Amino acid sequence: MRLAALATALTAVFLMGAAAPDHDPYTWMEEIEGARALDWAKAENDRSLPQLQNDPRYAGLYADALKIATAKDRIPSVSFAGDGSFRGFWQDAEHVRGIWRTTSVESYRAGSPEWKTILDIDALAKAEGANWVFSGATCLAPDDRYCLVSLSNGGKDAVEVREFDTRTGQFVEGGFRLPEGKHRFNWIDKDTVFLVTEWAKGDVTTSGYPFIAKLLKRGQPLSAAKQVFTGTRDDGGYGVQPIILRDPAGKVQATLIYRPLDTFNAEYYLLEGERPLKLDLPKKVSIAGYLDGRLLVSLKVDWAATGMKEGDLVDFDLAAVKQKPDALTPALVLRPAANQAVEQVATTRDRLLVVMLNDVKSQVLSYQRKAGRWTATTLDLPKDSSIGIASASDSDNRLVLNVASYLTPTSQWLADAAGGAPVKLRALPDRFDASRFVTEQFWATSRDGTKVPYFVVHAKGLKLDGSNPTLLNAYGGFEISRSPAYSGITGKLWLEKGGVFVVANIRGGGEFGPRWHNAGLKLNRMRVYEDFFAVSEDLIARKITSPKKLGIVGGSNGGLLMGVALTRRPELYNAIVIQVPLFDMIGYDHIGAGASWMGEYGDPKVPAERAMLMTYSPYQNLKPGQPYPRVFIRTSTKDDRVHPAHARKAGARLKEYGYDYLYWENMDGGHAAAANLNEVALGSALEFTYLMQRLMD
Repeated sequence: MRLAALATALTAVFLMGAAAPDHDPYTWMEEIEGARALDWAKAENDRSLPQLQNDPRYAGLYADALKIATAKDRIPSVSFAGDGSFRGFWQDAEHVRGIWRTTSVESYRAGSPEWKTILDIDALAKAEGANWVFSGATCLAPDDRYCLVSLSNGGKDAVEVREFDTRTGQFVEGGFRLPEGKHRFNWIDKDTVFLVTEWAKGDVTTSGYPFIAKLLKRGQPLSAAKQVFTGTRDDGGYGVQPIILRDPAGKVQATLIYRPLDTFNAEYYLLEGERPLKLDLPKKVSIAGYLDGRLLVSLKVDWAATGMKEGDLVDFDLAAVKQKPDALTPALVLRPAANQAVEQVATTRDRLLVVMLNDVKSQVLSYQRKAGRWTATTLDLPKDSSIGIASASDSDNRLVLNVASYLTPTSQWLADAAGGAPVKLRALPDRFDASRFVTEQFWATSRDGTKVPYFVVHAKGLKLDGSNPTLLNAYGGFEISRSPAYSGITGKLWLEKGGVFVVANIRGGGEFGPRWHNAGLKLNRMRVYEDFFAVSEDLIARKITSPKKLGIVGGSNGGLLMGVALTRRPELYNAIVIQVPLFDMIGYDHIGAGASWMGEYGDPKVPAERAMLMTYSPYQNLKPGQPYPRVFIRTSTKDDRVHPAHARKAGARLKEYGYDYLYWENMDGGHAAAANLNEVALGSALEFTYLMQRLMD
């Protein structure tokens, strides 16, 4: 099943909601493109950028980052298309915005792909005078000829959608087309789209996401679509979504509806005809796929009535689900051990694939169902790595995998889930001299006694004297795991320059499954930050580094982590890079898409949850006269998810209190803070220049 887009959307949950808090002098910064706010941001850019770009190291760092970001020998992203080809999106120096293209699997495997461009985003942007960013395509099975292409203005989450014919290479005249919005959609058949959108002004939740689902027929105006489901304006999360279960031939076996109640709790419905029937599932689960008549579900909480546990992967007979949707009986597929987590689930024609983390290192299990039982074999892939399934074929049992570690360049593999040795298709060339470095995994002890793992990448023969410039990164939220990954830019711009790189696998993430995430929710949020401080202190205790040489970096939820570190433990750090952050956790529920995150952080209107938020909200906890290091804050005007107001308020409050800081607001880029490869290189060069100034000078 092609549920990757749904999984990405549900993982991406972010921020909006109530009235602004009282006594905030900077609420005007919440007008995302207000003249006063933009003038402030531009003035900050004009003040800060020269302090970094005039550094004699900057030009070299930018050149190295740009060379890596735009290199033509990068591994192309490819996925199986229903017509038997590979498709993928590609960007380089000549295609800065990118091209969507196709080639045969055979020519790609032979190492001489015969690429054909499907859609040129640079040419489209030029022709239409628009700042288009390609945000993906949803194609109609089984042949994937007709696709709903999403185009974002400058990288925003909101997209314009147009029907595209991949065979003719043209947008379909009179085809499906949606104006800019945060739409959720999927094909039912060639002439029907299941669409959730803002049908009339205000038809969105307090988070800013649509909640009314309708069936739109070809040639119909939006006003004629037939409603089949509605949530409410008070629903949290990322908006109502369709889930279409298909067999390998592309035939629809069931249409499900996902209705989020908050960030993680949701109801699921089976659409029978035009009638939604609520499924008897716990509110904290995710639909993992469909295979051979079985509906696969991942449990995020215990299901006591059935004996199933938090973290289990279970399945249901779909025919029985349709017959009795209010009385479901799960069967266990697998139960991870305490040091394991189900990281990813995919299906091919007749195999179930599970990426399993073992102490934050990956393996891939291939399951076959026989005589009512699932049995597994392990695919022969590199050990001590991160492995991700990039694409799984519906027509056979092939899959494309990406394999990486901190010091081994990412490689791309073609495997047959039914057996046989996987074949390496591509591997990145070395972007830095990895032979000089090693990776070690250590464990810190958090305040409550929990052991927290972290990876350290450092030069061989490292002197344990506290003198090593060290960059620590973590995320700690939304059940997102931080497993080993290869970064040529980090290797070239940091490790080769004498730096140490560290990644902390703190609670809030998914490294040990739902329990690791659930342990840091709402009133337990301080555990996340205590884990991070424990890793920081462990690095210092081992004399890998010292507070004068320790810098930290994080983005989005990780940007919030950076703000908490700044306000609660500034004595531990001499550099802090705060990327596209949350910062005002008392007002976050009305900024951007904030209300959709209350399942993670809590509701500022609930007294106990507000009290917890007040203990760590960086904006409210900034104080004058503190030993804050000079921080570097970066955001994007086009970020309609977290919203640049958080970063703006952070800078304004620091300025009010007389602190020195750096601020960069990219006028494009969305939540990624970069709309193209040039901007990726720019942001990297700015960050590493700052880190060298703080930790190496």
